[in-house]
Amino acid sequence: MSAAAPMSGAGGVPSQTRDFFVCDFMGAVPKHDLASMEHPIFSLSTRPDRRILSYSHNNSEITVTPSVKGRATIFDADILIFCISQLMAAINAGRAVSRTLTLTAHDLLLATQRETSGDSYRRLRDAFERLAGTRITTNIVTGDREVTSGFGLIESWEIVRKTRAGRMVSVSITLSDWLFQAVCSKSVLTLSRDYFSLRKPLERRLYELARKHCGRQPSWQVSVETLLKKTGSASPRRVFRAMVREIIKADGMPDYTLVEEPGDIIRITPRSAVIEPGTGPHLSADALEDARRLLPGADVYALEAEWRDWWASSGRPKLRSADRAFLGWVGKKAG
Repeated sequence: MSAAAPMSGAGGVPSQTRDFFVCDFMGAVPKHDLASMEHPIFSLSTRPDRRILSYSHNNSEITVTPSVKGRATIFDADILIFCISQLMAAINAGRAVSRTLTLTAHDLLLATQRETSGDSYRRLRDAFERLAGTRITTNIVTGDREVTSGFGLIESWEIVRKTRAGRMVSVSITLSDWLFQAVCSKSVLTLSRDYFSLRKPLERRLYELARKHCGRQPSWQVSVETLLKKTGSASPRRVFRAMVREIIKADGMPDYTLVEEPGDIIRITPRSAVIEPGTGPHLSADALEDARRLLPGADVYALEAEWRDWWASSGRPKLRSADRAFLGWVGKKAG
């Protein structure tokens, strides 16, 4: 397996002695990098998209060049979300990481709410090829650096082990240094697990934009024209507007509601306030350790995120002791 040289101390990440990171499926909270959520890197088409996309907004410029197999799709991005989620869970737990990950294909399919049929494994391989073949040239800032560079969404991938029938069992993926630096600098946001249940590409893209822009404000208003640009949709404006209206009518997006307002404006509002990292009740290290004892094998950081969501949806009540409130909640789950 060809792996990237390990990094030492990047973004507070512990120094490493290994050149790969083994994914642990259980409990990792879904997370996505900010740049991919802000910019239309992934195709919304369900057919091979071989268009070169050039995008400029504010001070960011990006060109996405597909391979002959087409541009990576928003469903292909699930692979990156899985990898980012695993890396962030390890960083939060103080474990060493690297940009080469070894993952179990079955775990990846389950975590992203996909079938585990033979055809699903074939589609997964196609997704790896599109991710590796899609090239990006950009000046997007990750962490405290701004570098204009070109790279693939993933640097490489290989099937490490497969069944006698040829179905992949475990896969090794080397992320681009650009994406790995985004993770190390914690330039990521948590996603709802229901994100993976969204089957319309545009609905997924709208959720990403809502999550990115509604984190620190009560609502986000955007013109249909700007929204069309930021989603990367290839549809004419009138068709795009009609698709957005269908999504508004269905009202099935997790965490957010969309409303059409006069002046060709779309207003997106959180269903309940989203808690950004570093805000809300503070839990001590002792409380997290006690939670591990109450629920052996559970990811306490996933439990913490779930408890914070519950606390926010309950009206953000004042707590005399966040630790006691959290452990009481965990105790109820433990039964």
